[in-house]
Amino acid sequence: MVMRNFSFSAAILLLLSLIWGGCSRQAEYQVSEGGVWNTTFRIVYRCNRPLGDSIRAVMKQVEMSLSPFNDSSAISRINRGETTMTDSLIRRVFIMSQKINTASGGMFDPTVSPLVDLWGFGWKNTGREPQQAEIDSAASLVGIGSCRLLPDGTIAKKHTATQFNFSAITKGYGVDLVAEMLHRNGCSDYLVEIGGEIAMRGTNPRGEAWRIMIDAPVSNNTSVTHSRMAVISPQNTTAETASVATSGNYRNFRVTQAGERVWHTIDPRTGRPATSEALSATVIAPSCAIADALATACMAMPLTQATEMIDSLGNGYSCLIVTSGPDSTYILHPSTRFPATN
Repeated sequence: MVMRNFSFSAAILLLLSLIWGGCSRQAEYQVSEGGVWNTTFRIVYRCNRPLGDSIRAVMKQVEMSLSPFNDSSAISRINRGETTMTDSLIRRVFIMSQKINTASGGMFDPTVSPLVDLWGFGWKNTGREPQQAEIDSAASLVGIGSCRLLPDGTIAKKHTATQFNFSAITKGYGVDLVAEMLHRNGCSDYLVEIGGEIAMRGTNPRGEAWRIMIDAPVSNNTSVTHSRMAVISPQNTTAETASVATSGNYRNFRVTQAGERVWHTIDPRTGRPATSEALSATVIAPSCAIADALATACMAMPLTQATEMIDSLGNGYSCLIVTSGPDSTYILHPSTRFPATN
């Protein structure tokens, strides 16, 4: 009897040790990769079981909540006026967006879609430069600072025709949610990358801090190219999560009738493409969603103002802004706390 109890207890202890072990340090690194949201993803994580199904489930949840390109998503139904009820993902992204809108002096605004479309960078392309009256009409719908989340979970728009497009923060938020899921499953070593937006924690398969490459802002006008400009190690400590996002104008522009090249980043204050020296902006932040939004804001701001904004946010925040140099070279403008490059 004692022996049977002992064996049963031992079996229970063995089972619990396997459960509690989760994604232990002895587990092997696994890779999940593929396509999502019209881009690619690659996730490297240390775990003793595959989590590919859970990764895909998180991505589907993000799409069904926040994708303005999926007619069935919650944000699409809000944009069409079918409902004003939000979900937890929309509420979290909305609050972060309003904070970045304030920090950037209004330069980050997820309600700017009517102006993006008007200038030919969205789904609706008129094929011509808009008139000032058209710009003024579209601009009257823009302003996330004039939108509100109500206590009952509904959202109040600035105007019934105001549209929410959180694309400039959603990829980063998706990265955060995948990273959170991995962490809940006991994974302390991972790198999550979706469309170039990254969150990392712990160490890589070589037992070293993660290192990532920053692309040079190169475009041959016909395809996307990747050329190494710098390699950085963003983590202050492997026990914390560091996130990196990059935004650039060099791959998305059009030429006006006057022969002027204009970029896809719209200045919500003027309703016109932002005038900026920046070719790209890379931001490091504790949250990939915040890094994503800040990188977009930096592309619409004067160089000095952008770096000052990032520096004002404190520890854990830094940026690298790239401008054109002589003879097709680049000039790197790191903020105070940006890590050394090589």
